[in-house]
Amino acid sequence: MFSRLVFGLGLLSATALVHPALAADAARTLQIFVSKDKQSLEVYDGTEVVATSKVSTGKDGHTTPSGIFSVLEKQKYHESNLYSAAPMPFMQRLTWSGIALHESNSVPRYPASHGCVRMPGAFAKMLYGMTDPGVPVIISDGELVPQPIDHPTLFHPEAPAAMPLLSDVELRPSMPDSPEKPVQVAMNDTAAMPMPAAQPIAAPEPEPPSEPISMLITRRTLRETVIDIQALLNQLGFSAGNPDGLLGPSTVQAIKAFKTLRPAEFAADKSLVSDTLLREVYAAAGKGEPPNGVIMVRQAFKPIFEAPVTITDPGLALGTHFFTLHAVDERAGTADWLGITLENNLSRETMKRLGITNQESSIITGKPIARSLSRITIPDETRRKIDALIAPGSTLTISDTGLGRETGEGTDFITITRG
Repeated sequence: MFSRLVFGLGLLSATALVHPALAADAARTLQIFVSKDKQSLEVYDGTEVVATSKVSTGKDGHTTPSGIFSVLEKQKYHESNLYSAAPMPFMQRLTWSGIALHESNSVPRYPASHGCVRMPGAFAKMLYGMTDPGVPVIISDGELVPQPIDHPTLFHPEAPAAMPLLSDVELRPSMPDSPEKPVQVAMNDTAAMPMPAAQPIAAPEPEPPSEPISMLITRRTLRETVIDIQALLNQLGFSAGNPDGLLGPSTVQAIKAFKTLRPAEFAADKSLVSDTLLREVYAAAGKGEPPNGVIMVRQAFKPIFEAPVTITDPGLALGTHFFTLHAVDERAGTADWLGITLENNLSRETMKRLGITNQESSIITGKPIARSLSRITIPDETRRKIDALIAPGSTLTISDTGLGRETGEGTDFITITRG
């Protein structure tokens, strides 16, 4: 969720004001970008840089991780829990494991910290006043610039339906009780009182946007597979327990009972949970082919729901892409998305685990964002549900590597591209 603030600050470097004051009534949607190569930080409002500063990131042995983060917590004065209570004024936490933005009196513009992003005092104080929890922070080796993205896979609000005109309403004549009785009709002097032209009825005003949401599209893991199996087995009359992704006694018993009724299909399948089991459960429930992807939705750092999606060409990496919703026109049903691609080369072990044979789209060449978006199919019901939730500041991450170890209670979706 982005900060949408009203303030009149200008473009501030580490030492001087270098830009005229911005309009005091400007509504702002912010993103923070940190480049480890340039040792710099830039604050974007849409595609415009509104503030910039030098920084110092983590030195050798304490490298600042690259990836997609957001501000989780803010404290004007904080002491390090890891390094001898070192002072960290104007601290903005990015992970619960100890990475943050904060003020320092030592910002030499080369890697010098123990993993945090150090900023000069004046800039750290100003940035603290600009942000709210949830502001996205993207840390990368090279410099990244958000670009407008228009693609049918991205979400947009539904335009309100137009109200029917009165002239479109079918009129039914009134009939007398008896055909012998005359029908009395009240008449007006139409010459003295001309009939007014029919006027269209304005569509209702759209409701104000809700709090932004954050979304992650990724490959399904064993957890999502088990959740699906539990839910569908329950629908089929087996007692698989609460769909929580855990292979507890009830779930194990339900799976074994399901397999017992289909000995031929599972004669060569000795594992408890497998692709064969998933396909057979989907077929028995009349659900067709099982999906291989999932979309997860959070709001205010809390999970709301998740739903299956389909990823075509699963042997090809999706890459790592991040989108922010800068503006929404509820009446027109349009949304202005901005996107970036982060370099994220997968290890051989990760590729094998995910079934990826080609990670071409992890490299920032050509049009990787459009290629990845075009490979994702989202069910209409899920799309309508999300279209009704999006608001300026909503975010979407596409990643092959799932939730990751930093995503948890009290976070948005954190994606580490380099540890």
